[in-house]
Amino acid sequence: MAEPAASPANIEPLDAHNLALIENVHPSSWNNPQPRQRYHLVVIGAGTAGLVSAAGAAGLGASVALIEKHLMGGDCLNVGCVPSKGVIRAARAWHEARDAAAQFGGPPVARDAGDFTTAMERMRRLRAGISVNDGARRFTSLGVDVFLGEGHFVSPDAVEVGGQRLRFRRAVIATGGRPAIPPLRGLAEAGFRTNETIFNLTALPPRLVVLGGGPIGTELSQAFARFGSRVTQLIQEDHVLPREDADAAAIVQRAMIADGVQFEFSVKAVEVLRRGADKIVVCERDGQRHEVATDEILVAIGRLPNVEGLGLEAAGVRYDRRGIEVDDRLRTSNRRIYACGDVASRFRFTHVADAQARIVIQNALFFGRAKSSALTVPWCTYTVPEIAHVGLYETDARAKGIEIETLTVPLSEVDRAVLDGAADGFLRVHVDKRSRGGRIVGATLVAEHAGDMLGELCLAVTHGIGLAKIASVIHPYPTQGEVVKKAADLWRRGKLTPGVKRILGAWFRVFR
Repeated sequence: MAEPAASPANIEPLDAHNLALIENVHPSSWNNPQPRQRYHLVVIGAGTAGLVSAAGAAGLGASVALIEKHLMGGDCLNVGCVPSKGVIRAARAWHEARDAAAQFGGPPVARDAGDFTTAMERMRRLRAGISVNDGARRFTSLGVDVFLGEGHFVSPDAVEVGGQRLRFRRAVIATGGRPAIPPLRGLAEAGFRTNETIFNLTALPPRLVVLGGGPIGTELSQAFARFGSRVTQLIQEDHVLPREDADAAAIVQRAMIADGVQFEFSVKAVEVLRRGADKIVVCERDGQRHEVATDEILVAIGRLPNVEGLGLEAAGVRYDRRGIEVDDRLRTSNRRIYACGDVASRFRFTHVADAQARIVIQNALFFGRAKSSALTVPWCTYTVPEIAHVGLYETDARAKGIEIETLTVPLSEVDRAVLDGAADGFLRVHVDKRSRGGRIVGATLVAEHAGDMLGELCLAVTHGIGLAKIASVIHPYPTQGEVVKKAADLWRRGKLTPGVKRILGAWFRVFR
């Protein structure tokens, strides 16, 4: 047997839950297997893209090696989707408890600080339980040879890990990404957190400064404000979530202000200082400087692809600062090697990594011709309310020469949303005017559980199902999802043109 792989970077705190996590996704006693003569597929990176590639290929009978230098499960399991949603759910529960008396006549509850330590312990416990699915032993049981260690290409058809050479017919690079860190003077000396370290907290920071107005910063700003931190979010643009529908972002922004988040818009952080225990973020707006004192700084300004140390030159794989260059079939400049997920995609979502991995399996192992551009990509920002989107925005449609009709249904017209106290939101649907059946080309939904409600619209956009067919479907009442049926009915009423109304009027004059 080979030497045990190196232990992962520190995970904090080293309680029973995190020790269980590590034991699943990077066991300290792990011994890498003896490599086979040649693999059908070698996968570098065991995040979502790598795990799906490896499990799918092995399930079809291919010989597969999977290499991970840090924690199997990647960002999503360890420092992304899973812990963040656990934290967001706890923050939502705290908010609901405080809101019960004022909005719903519930029993008064103590207005104390709550137990942040318990909330974070719950997240770690649940994450450890979920980690079994992504762990080394499970993937070995699926027939995958799991190698823990740093892998790098040594030739166009071979990878080395832990001193062992793995030859392949095909390879997949699925090394993901990492947080971008601004070149901000004094930031490193003062200390800061990213999504990779924010979930290590066991005590609630009294004050938190968040740099960045994208999904990660916005979700965590709201969550920590609901826990009781005094949160200040510094954003270079003039509103949160600048890539989203402006009306949708405005609703989220109002909700966050109500939760206590303080915003500084059109501002740039230029320096970080230390004054005693305080961290001082120096900001600049219109040539004027001001300071924000804080206990913790969360950097959430974007992501960078993990391309360093992979020996890409030896493999003949081209890359740049945006990541690995791939064609529409996810092939790199080396036709033996494919890349998918955050290291090669502009859509940096777990579900896109999953979908691209399935394309790689088809194209790499079965001479498929599946194209990444054919994917219809939905996404969701998990604030309260959530913003979920699929397909084209209005500007995208017009850029493609698609003449659209836009329909907006406020949630205040949906009975269940009103009864739930969640009426501040809307569904906005963009319909191709040339389509007789009301083909949907894009949709944005703002609702408390918009991500869970978007599936019907994803199906419609992906398969060209128009509002005419949706209008014929019975939707249960009362549900917030009924907003989709209301949009369909609104579109259908729009088909009652003056000419149609004259014909109907003539009919009803006769039919007496």
